[in-house]
Amino acid sequence: MLNKISEKLGGKWMFVAGVVLAYLITAMIDFDLARRSWETFVFLFKKIIPTLVLVFALMFFFNFFLDAKKISRLAGRSAGLKGWIIVVIAGVLSSGPVYMWYPLLADLKEKGMSDGSIAAFLYSRAIKIPQMPMLVYYFGLPFTIVLTAYMFLFSIINGVLVDKLLKLHMSFSGLTRGSRFPPSRE
Repeated sequence: MLNKISEKLGGKWMFVAGVVLAYLITAMIDFDLARRSWETFVFLFKKIIPTLVLVFALMFFFNFFLDAKKISRLAGRSAGLKGWIIVVIAGVLSSGPVYMWYPLLADLKEKGMSDGSIAAFLYSRAIKIPQMPMLVYYFGLPFTIVLTAYMFLFSIINGVLVDKLLKLHMSFSGLTRGSRFPPSRE
């Protein structure tokens, strides 16, 4: 019976249904706890709305103005050093919770962005421009410059390694780019 429900709803909706069910059960056991939990959820949701709007606006922009060929040229496997630098700078400038960027990155991947570029973007998010003054204050300017340069460089190295390792993995497993691992049982 659960398999039929799961097939009909799909995994995403099963998760939502599970969360709603958990809230309902919690409310029956301890209503005050459920209320506080709901208030916390609403508070966090309000906090991430600006980033959510930004990400959806960027997705609209990328879908409207950039086609797969342009994205592949700027952040694909053949983008070169310029492509890596663009991706890393975009990662440094991105803000908000990292999981808010996943839908945009998935959309860009479908349009031709390489896995390595995604990895470099995510890795470079560790460079936080607003926190640089604090880093300089506690650790000094030379440390801050060296650390930032290494993080920038290792973002690119990380992206290259991800591309190479995934290419190697796919050659051994017979998968193609964009296929799911493990393969679906359909």
